[in-house]
Amino acid sequence: MSVKTVQATINGQTYNLTLNSATGAYEATITAPSKSSYPLNGHYYPVSIRAEDTAGNVTTKDATDSTIGSALRLTVKEKVAPVITITAPTASAFMTNNKPVITWTITDDDSGVNPDTIKLTIDSGTAITSGITKTASGKGYSCSYTPGTALSDGSHTIKVDAKDFDGNAAAQKSVTFKIDTVPPVLNVTAPTDGLVTKNPTCNVTGNTNDATSSPCTVTIKLNNGTAASVTVNADGTFSKSLTLVEGLNTITVVSRDSAGKTNTITRKVTLDTKAPVISEPTLVPNPVDAGKTFVLSVKVTD
Repeated sequence: MSVKTVQATINGQTYNLTLNSATGAYEATITAPSKSSYPLNGHYYPVSIRAEDTAGNVTTKDATDSTIGSALRLTVKEKVAPVITITAPTASAFMTNNKPVITWTITDDDSGVNPDTIKLTIDSGTAITSGITKTASGKGYSCSYTPGTALSDGSHTIKVDAKDFDGNAAAQKSVTFKIDTVPPVLNVTAPTDGLVTKNPTCNVTGNTNDATSSPCTVTIKLNNGTAASVTVNADGTFSKSLTLVEGLNTITVVSRDSAGKTNTITRKVTLDTKAPVISEPTLVPNPVDAGKTFVLSVKVTD
């Protein structure tokens, strides 16, 4: 008898094989499935072969066959890398927490993200692989990490890497941000605290700076009025003219850096525009003998 047909079934699709007279083997050129075999049981596509002779005798072999089954296991690998998205901190962020929670996601629609390849690097340190919280989401992960040691004030860069189960490496993602735990420096050079003046015009001057997150913004409030923004020059100096009210005045100066840290200085200034009143002068005795003493008395109110 002779062979009538040889067929292969892969992923639900059947293909006819034809005899190669040069080799004596039955062959077919087949397009591999479009998806990775990794998520499948055993990480392969099982291949089934069916051969029938002209008498109608049929033989089938598949991936479970004890003799040739291992040769009927098709491994398919994808070529699309996972995608990393860092969700916090955001780029160029200013943070007052020196142990910020770092969060990111890794997505992959095929073989899936290999959690053992997820790593985080802070600045030029050693890649971190432990202590990362990894929550599965579909074939990817949502991740978070909180530094065990406080980050120093200043600029920091985090980098995230990962691969899928087929070995495709995601493009590394990085974010640079700043830690600022120290309030800005604020000096009010005028007026002096406790100043008493007859001039209702009061010039408030000073300077401010922050080593990590300059420039700073400054507001000045007089008594219960609205805090008004003041122009801060490139060198950190500022100036604003206020009109005092009669009596005690409270001037509140607030400097705020880019991280939101503030420093506040209060000055008390008294405006007194009323001249003293002189009344009830007396000279005793009056008249007085030449060369003798007398007492001058006067009342003065202010």
